Amino acid sequence: MKDNTNIREIGVCPRCGKTYTEPPALSRTDNETLICPDCGTREALESLGVSAEEQDKILETIHRSLCSPR
Repeated sequence: MKDNTNIREIGVCPRCGKTYTEPPALSRTDNETLICPDCGTREALESLGVSAEEQDKILETIHRSLCSPR
């Protein structure tokens, strides 16, 4: 029996064009399209009226906290 726990699928985000390996987000624009986690976060923040500049800062903080050793 094969162990497939280390297999990751690579997706390409139709919103930004970047590749990603994390679980996708469901776009709020049509509730059908799978997008990268960053674009999913951006769509959520946009719905709250957060500016693009602040979105960049928030995503930078998320990436920094996910990559830091614990």
